[in-house]
Amino acid sequence: MENMNEIRLFCPATIANVACGFDVLGVCLDTVGDEMLIRKSPIKGIRITKITGANLPLETTKNVAGVAAQSLLDSLECPYGFEIEIYKKIKAGSGIGSSAASAAGAVFGINHLLGSPYTQTQLIAFAMQGEALASGAPHADNVAPALMGGFTLVRSYTPLDVLSLPSPEHLFATVIHPQIEVKTADARAVLKQQIPLAKAIQQWGNLGGLVSGLYEKDYDLIARSLEDVIVEPIRSVLIPGFKEVKEAALKQGALGSGISGSGPSIFALSKGKEQAIAVGEAMQRVYTPMGVAFDIHISRINSEGIKIL
Repeated sequence: MENMNEIRLFCPATIANVACGFDVLGVCLDTVGDEMLIRKSPIKGIRITKITGANLPLETTKNVAGVAAQSLLDSLECPYGFEIEIYKKIKAGSGIGSSAASAAGAVFGINHLLGSPYTQTQLIAFAMQGEALASGAPHADNVAPALMGGFTLVRSYTPLDVLSLPSPEHLFATVIHPQIEVKTADARAVLKQQIPLAKAIQQWGNLGGLVSGLYEKDYDLIARSLEDVIVEPIRSVLIPGFKEVKEAALKQGALGSGISGSGPSIFALSKGKEQAIAVGEAMQRVYTPMGVAFDIHISRINSEGIKIL
């Protein structure tokens, strides 16, 4: 029988923006993620008792998991508290939703131990409070796919309205993470507040095309739509070798490629696992002579999101 006083979770990495969906689109990965252990405690409040794999604050108010968990507890009358252990496998600042995995995992686990008073969609708002601490803006494009799985679209932030999109089964992601840091706050600072109308039209055409391609399982349409004409041209200068890596991925047959979240990770989507592996090898060939250390992840799309281990 399951011990409902504690829960162990796999908290997946995510790719935000997915080229044409800045701040609204995200997708959940399957082979890379953190683990968390959450247990009930007779002492009220949230305590982070252990973090491995990263040098992060244990103080509840300074930790994204702590802040997200506390916001959930504040919304309920709860007679007890929770202790959280975080086993970080997603490097902070990697651009694949490290903070989101912690924030989403914390609220998912506590909600489950409380008998699920909230739906997965309702949990997004609490997890976003952790993201606000991490990046200065409460965005949902990483926490939503982590909680709901697959592709998600934030149709509106006020009020919060998040949609689950289908994931075609042959879609695989390749992510290369160069070991340099690009802070989300810095990557947001370089963005322009105004964009030319022609570029906006091109971008929302691509976003509509990508959503349609996911529903229709139309890989050619997905490929044509994976284009970011607004954010990528500005942010890509922060990532060494970005242009060459993207070109190598497309030449190798990737459907599309772009910056994962605010970088420095670069993602590519491919049809089929073999193609995704070949794309990964092509990306590596660009970075190896540059002398930049990197990690590489190949993953199917995780349609479940956070998993109970």
